[in-house]
Amino acid sequence: MTRGGRIKDRETPERRCIVTAEVQPKTGLIRFVADPDGEVVPDLAEKLPGRGFWVTADRSILMKAMAKGLFSRGAKAPVTAPDDLLDMIETGLAKRVVEQVSLARKAGNAVAGFEKVKDWLATGRAKVLLQASDGSDRGKGKLWTPEGGRWFGCLTASELGLSFGRDHVIHSALAPGGLTKNVIRDASRLSGLRGHDGGTSAGKE
Repeated sequence: MTRGGRIKDRETPERRCIVTAEVQPKTGLIRFVADPDGEVVPDLAEKLPGRGFWVTADRSILMKAMAKGLFSRGAKAPVTAPDDLLDMIETGLAKRVVEQVSLARKAGNAVAGFEKVKDWLATGRAKVLLQASDGSDRGKGKLWTPEGGRWFGCLTASELGLSFGRDHVIHSALAPGGLTKNVIRDASRLSGLRGHDGGTSAGKE
């Protein structure tokens, strides 16, 4: 059983958090590396060279890693973390989610607007329901988490709007696919940074 009560999938790559020492699917952790100057760098795309070390995508756990100097333990060498590291991670994850939803929209695999989203949910086309964190709970509560899918409320209306070329968007939905898997991964991590519930239920913040 992993953090959050999810059953382990043996085919899912796992990593150990350097703070909690818990092994869990790496989709729930953030990879870091040390740059040549010995400064910690978040590797959100998981492609940077060097020895990687992982921390659970949770603001309080990341703050503990910074406060107690635990990044040096992961790097097995003295390293420093920039003061704005958490802001860097949050901004980077939000940008990644926005860009991936935008790509899904251009591929015809994402829609916005209450009626279009409701139709996708009713017909079983939606895999992910995204709702703005600053939208009204009453309006968001009229939609539901896709069966076997996920809900996220980690983006603001203006951030979600960027994905669709609008000033703001409250409701959007994504069809299954590779881009959607990436959205689920990064939105799950962003939820941990912003204190949301990790994408389990519609209409909740």
